[in-house]
Amino acid sequence: MKILVVDDDQALLSLVSFALRQAGYLPVEAGDAAQAMAVFENEQPDLVILDVNLPAGTPTAPGRFTNPGTPASGFDVLHAIRQQARTPVLLLTVRNAEEDEVRGLDLGADDYMNKPFSPRTLLARVRALLRRAETRAGAGGDAPGGHALRAGDLALDPENQSVRVSDLPSTRLTKLEYRLLQFLLVNAGHTLPAERLTQHVWGYRGAGDRQMLKQLVHRLRQKIEPDPAAPSYVHTVAGTGYMLLTSVQSTSQGAV
Repeated sequence: MKILVVDDDQALLSLVSFALRQAGYLPVEAGDAAQAMAVFENEQPDLVILDVNLPAGTPTAPGRFTNPGTPASGFDVLHAIRQQARTPVLLLTVRNAEEDEVRGLDLGADDYMNKPFSPRTLLARVRALLRRAETRAGAGGDAPGGHALRAGDLALDPENQSVRVSDLPSTRLTKLEYRLLQFLLVNAGHTLPAERLTQHVWGYRGAGDRQMLKQLVHRLRQKIEPDPAAPSYVHTVAGTGYMLLTSVQSTSQGAV
């Protein structure tokens, strides 16, 4: 599941993203209102965690916000999101004023949290909102995404932490294997540097390195490749990192 985190506090942004990554989600970040809408439209996240107090930034297109000429806020971003999607939105605020909570809910927010908060509580709220969205999807609503992250022959199930290749039975993944494949799937067809993969899998302060990543890729290939010695999905890009192709096709890249 991809989650957009919007906050102008870089320390908090990094903390929330790290907690989400450790829980198996894929965070994407924005630091102001204009960037938030640009990332939302480009990434199509499954959920948005949105700070109410945001700098406006520089809009990439005219008419993005409903109150031109005034500083954009998290409320403006929420309103803009609701004009095009029903993606779950969790508001973050340092304010305790009831009117702000009421305003956010009236604009279409699904939940809100007051700062400071614990990562554990935040993750519980995130899980609840995603469950609610999936229930709506099962009832025929226009919830974001689906139960599994799908690309080509691969379907990754976040709830069961498993992967299914074509019509074969699902295979359980370890937490690290799941994080690696999730990031590769979301960026399918693009080369990902080893450093970026290591950071995503083990976190900013993790103990991962290139050798550990190589071993993790080897284990993942054993589970998803028809022939792990000649990988069809996870390809090594010499001197850079790895790339995922989502359907079986020939390649000249090796299985390093």
